[in-house]
Amino acid sequence: MNRRFAVLFLIIACVVSFPFRAPAPLTYTPGEGWYYESYGESTKWQRARAKDQLDVAQQAFDSHDYGLTLRAAHRIVRVWPLSDYAPRAQYLVGRCLEIMGRDEEAFNAYQVIVEKYPKSAEYEDVLWRQYQIANRFLGGEWFKLWGYIPLYHSMDKTAGMFDKIVQNGPYSDVAPRAQLSIGAAREKQKDFPAAVKAYEIAADRYHGQPVIASDALFSEGVSHQKQAETAEYDQSAAVQAVAAFTDFITLYPDDKRVPQVRKAIAVLKAEQVRGNYEIARFYEKSKKWNGALVYYNEVLQLDPNSSYAARARERIQSLKPRLEAPAN
Repeated sequence: MNRRFAVLFLIIACVVSFPFRAPAPLTYTPGEGWYYESYGESTKWQRARAKDQLDVAQQAFDSHDYGLTLRAAHRIVRVWPLSDYAPRAQYLVGRCLEIMGRDEEAFNAYQVIVEKYPKSAEYEDVLWRQYQIANRFLGGEWFKLWGYIPLYHSMDKTAGMFDKIVQNGPYSDVAPRAQLSIGAAREKQKDFPAAVKAYEIAADRYHGQPVIASDALFSEGVSHQKQAETAEYDQSAAVQAVAAFTDFITLYPDDKRVPQVRKAIAVLKAEQVRGNYEIARFYEKSKKWNGALVYYNEVLQLDPNSSYAARARERIQSLKPRLEAPAN
């Protein structure tokens, strides 16, 4: 114990006896984070006018000094939020954060421009940059804690980003692609009804853009198909998939995906046949003869040449005596 006190006393004595220059203070600014700044250093980059401050931020950005760019640009937005230079400063904030890999923060910084500076010269560019950021999350980028620590994937948050882009400019050049990407995010989330809804909106709202509308209708069919594959004894999704694919072939007969769609329809109809046969068997085992007859006939209507159709005819014949028998 005495030895510890002796060491502590020696350290204190050294600190008191040998004067030293204090290290630069650690400063935190919202949106910028923590940084060291030596005494008097702030006077080197701070300016009295917004225009001059923007010049500092732009020069720092051009020199790839993104820390200084953030400080100078944030000061403009904070001190002169209504000046003509604030939109450009906010844009530089977003660009720095994006370059530094802090994508979610960059997206939000760009959103400030949309909400506060809608007349910004960079408005269209901002929407495209938001789209590119959201696409990186769609591609597997992780959301980060405090902008630095990768924490989790989230297709729900990603879909929300794309949705925000659409709301920012529903008829902008980027909005159709963002609307399709909402569906793609929901598909990855395996929320197929939400994916279908997103694709339906894209097909309806942007029907005048054949590339977007055809992609939307094709993807709508695929989402219905995926839902059908997970739904035992539920044929509604398969029926909707066939309807969407049929519309696709009718509207876009020259599309290169038509052969793929025809194969998908064949598979779906085969699944419908199987599903209806299984439902008929379920009703028959439950002694609900009329219900069984309805679904056996549905099998015949869907594909009279299938192996299930042959079995359905046999079952219908075996049911006739029961159906013709007088009720007790």
